[in-house]
Amino acid sequence: MPTNSDESLMLNFQRGSREAFDELFARYREPLHGFFRRRLHTVERADDLTQETFLAMIRATSRYEPRSLVRTYLYGIALKLLAVERRQQARTAPFEPPPSTPALDTALWVQQAIEKLETTEREILMLREYEQLSYSEIADLLRTPLNTVRSKLFRSRMALKGFLDPASELKAGKEA
Repeated sequence: MPTNSDESLMLNFQRGSREAFDELFARYREPLHGFFRRRLHTVERADDLTQETFLAMIRATSRYEPRSLVRTYLYGIALKLLAVERRQQARTAPFEPPPSTPALDTALWVQQAIEKLETTEREILMLREYEQLSYSEIADLLRTPLNTVRSKLFRSRMALKGFLDPASELKAGKEA
């Protein structure tokens, strides 16, 4: 039995199908949770914003039009919720880092390198590498030309490489 596309499920949900919503929830709950978890400091807030993403989808279901992929639509909602969350975090107390272990130190080192990237380049890199969105999905989601996505992704990967391996930048500079 062939599986329903996300878009047909969304249209069925729009017509009142609870089963269609359940299937979309099952498909996207974990990917969206991962999206928030990689960008936020607590699992609880990732849980909350994952739920808020689906609530926003439910509230806006009557306005949904299949102009883009459901995946892009959901990540668009998630990005807006994340922006609100970041604004609220900026007004509250600073983050306290978790206790140190070698695995956490490495993850923190990579996270700190990613945080050094320019905001748009960081988001494009994370959407591509962590969320596995295609270049065209990222362009659609961020309302950015496809070639801009490609060039910013290239620049962010090169910058990240330099942050993670400063010796490679020194070698490249000596060869020039």
